[in-house]
Amino acid sequence: MTGSLLEVIALTVRDAVAAEQGGADRLEVVADMAADGLTPSPETVAAIAAECPLPQMVMLRCDANFTADPDVLDRLRRDAKTLAQAGAAGFVFGFLDGAGVVDLVATEALIHAVSPLPWTFHRAVDHAADVQASWRAVRLLPNLATVLTSGSPAGVGKGLQVLRTRAEAGDGSIILAGGGLKPVHVPALLDYGIRAFHVGSAVRASWSDPVEWRLVRQWRALVERD
Repeated sequence: MTGSLLEVIALTVRDAVAAEQGGADRLEVVADMAADGLTPSPETVAAIAAECPLPQMVMLRCDANFTADPDVLDRLRRDAKTLAQAGAAGFVFGFLDGAGVVDLVATEALIHAVSPLPWTFHRAVDHAADVQASWRAVRLLPNLATVLTSGSPAGVGKGLQVLRTRAEAGDGSIILAGGGLKPVHVPALLDYGIRAFHVGSAVRASWSDPVEWRLVRQWRALVERD
């Protein structure tokens, strides 16, 4: 990766335009942050595509957990097709089974459904029963762009050592650091060789408020230390 990648969560066209103005590289487009991000409507994706050129990584998630039964997968496959037609450049998803193991069957089914578009494995990896085993499974999956991870279910502040370990193991190029990410964490992450950053609440006053382009601009400068 040349330079650093800054991804901003967008729920609306206004968020997307502000993210672009502030210097973001791409968007994660979601709905309902009260549930930590669910699948947005095709209308939202299309409206953003009409006003903002940034690539949209679109969430595929029906509810606030990390499991997917056959009915959920069927719904997400249909959603993926509609959202791709609306302007999605890629998708965000990832599943665990009831034992906390990466659900390769469900995840690979959705990879095939969205192919050839890239995708991000989201923070389900932080909630796995065996984090090292989950990383071994995820990093071998096809068309993987990034893994959104904080290193801990409690956020980046608690997960820095895990992120360092993963970077030293060779996964730094696919780590998208996010989830409670604060400016104070960035110097260490850059030192680990991590160059992709994901922000949401950090660029707005609250989740009920829009993205502020000036805060995005501050993050842009912060992650470009080198």
